[in-house]
Amino acid sequence: MKSFPITTSILCTILLFLSCKNEEKKTVKPAKNDIQFVLTDTGQDKFYDAEGNQIDKPSKDDAFYGQDAQFTGVQSSYTDNGDGTITDENTGLMWQKTPDFKHHNYYDAFDYVDSLEIGGYTDWRMPTIKELYSLLNSNGELFPEDLEKSQPYLDTDYFDFEYDKRMPYAGQYWSSTKYVKGPLQNIKMEGAFGFNFADGHIKAYETGLYFDGSEGVHDPGNHVRAVRGKENVYGVNDFVDNKNGTITDKATGLMWQKADDGKTYNWEEALQLAKNSKIAGYEDWRVPNTKELQSIVDYDKETFPAIDENFFECTEDSWFWSSTTQGDFKYTACYVAFGKAYSKDNSDATEYYDWHGAGAQRSDPKSGNIEDYLLESVNAADSLRIKNYVRLVRNN
Repeated sequence: MKSFPITTSILCTILLFLSCKNEEKKTVKPAKNDIQFVLTDTGQDKFYDAEGNQIDKPSKDDAFYGQDAQFTGVQSSYTDNGDGTITDENTGLMWQKTPDFKHHNYYDAFDYVDSLEIGGYTDWRMPTIKELYSLLNSNGELFPEDLEKSQPYLDTDYFDFEYDKRMPYAGQYWSSTKYVKGPLQNIKMEGAFGFNFADGHIKAYETGLYFDGSEGVHDPGNHVRAVRGKENVYGVNDFVDNKNGTITDKATGLMWQKADDGKTYNWEEALQLAKNSKIAGYEDWRVPNTKELQSIVDYDKETFPAIDENFFECTEDSWFWSSTTQGDFKYTACYVAFGKAYSKDNSDATEYYDWHGAGAQRSDPKSGNIEDYLLESVNAADSLRIKNYVRLVRNN
């Protein structure tokens, strides 16, 4: 940038120009007062319609205004320390750059990280599910038949990742967060949450034990990416009831709608609802992105729904839309299940179970009829709803 003398009139012109540019970009930055952990942007930078077609950036009068890419949050910032570790400059967490790419039983995974020495550090640990999800980059996309074209839901400029060539979708990594709300699937197994960097979903995976603590559950194991840094900081909420229908999380600087309206919407309708909402005198409400929505999940609560009911009102069996399009199937958008995350054994099965756990992040078609879609694998068939609940957010 060229330097030049700045007069008062020039300075005013510059400030006015920057103000207009910031308004145009719709940059979303959290307030800095009292923030305890930084939610970085999901990285999604493209716009999509209900059919998954890429579209131009919508204006406020357009149908799909308000989706994830409309708002630019705090950008991810990593430092490669050159010793096998990566520091997240926003969260302060230090990560293992290169996993061993082996599958570990949930309980054995703790022994694995306890034995690690990387970069001269020995205080490695398993990340919580919120810490692990902080690494999400929503520009991922999996092409099972052409892994060279695939991009995991992770910044591979800093973090090493390998696809399983036999099962490309199997890119799940353990967190330390157990599923405490009840047994999973029809075999009543114990679960612990993990994030799949290959397909961009959170779910609870089998630990090898039944929910009553007995052994015998088939346990394929997951990968591990160790972390070090202060515990009980990232992901710990600090809610305040503003007594006007809103809740402020002082930990993130976000203001939330206290109670959803009890109605369900398809994705386009959800975006329109946010655009037209006025709550507590504020008109800048939006549908949260996946990181924002997942930040208010209460994974420690032993009852449904998976949210702090001292502050929020929520139906027990609630799935809430995010503004984030799912990368593999762009005609779907991500939701977070605050109630049970239902799936069944396969397309021929008739009974759904709490398969993935409350707090799971899945995806649902943005519009249409349930019978028009077949979103399933040989191992599971997620329940489809298409119309989900909406909990709005704004920057405080």
